[in-house]
Amino acid sequence: MTKILIVDDDRNIAELLSLYLRKEGFETKEVYNGRTAVETFPQYTPSLVLLDLMLPGLDGYQVCSEIRRQSRVPIIMLTAKGETFDKVLGLELGADDYIVKPFEPKELIARVKAVLRRYENKAATGTGTIVYPGLSIDPEKIVALYHGQPLELPPKEFELLHYLAAHPGRPFTRDQLLSAVWGYDFAGDTRTVDVHVKRLREKMRKQDTWEIKTVWGTGYKFEEVNAYDN
Repeated sequence: MTKILIVDDDRNIAELLSLYLRKEGFETKEVYNGRTAVETFPQYTPSLVLLDLMLPGLDGYQVCSEIRRQSRVPIIMLTAKGETFDKVLGLELGADDYIVKPFEPKELIARVKAVLRRYENKAATGTGTIVYPGLSIDPEKIVALYHGQPLELPPKEFELLHYLAAHPGRPFTRDQLLSAVWGYDFAGDTRTVDVHVKRLREKMRKQDTWEIKTVWGTGYKFEEVNAYDN
């Protein structure tokens, strides 16, 4: 059974979330503060985390960061309408989606199922090491080697590099990359893609026969520089 960890300091909301999800066949566990969430996570081993932004002890950003140190499990952040929520920061820390309270039960269930589906698809198709001159990307071990040295890559930087490198020569819009890597389908936050591409470029400065190329007016593509030269 798919297990979901619910982290919300409002017990009524946590119980309501649990009720919705159990009706859909999910197993749930509720915790009510950030520190308990971090302690419970490795023991409960959930398939997805619903994580409130404003929590006592550790806030949602801190909990997200701590979970990402040990797992790539999907995380959906919950935020009340009117709360300050930095979507870019949340995504950079590794959140897969976010939802604003109050929400409709059908919307919540649809988001949970969509994020789980994307996660399962990535796991199913993420086998096989990708190799280019000076670069190898192993999605199973979650390791990228650049000229023989491991790259220090947060989860989304790794996923972005892997996704682009798995589709050489194909241009993607920023919205397409957000949807594929972050599972984030809303317009207006494409700058997070630019930030991640900039960081990847900074970590791979040596001259190579490939590059993450800007496609002006579109987005980015992974291109083998000499692939089309004769």
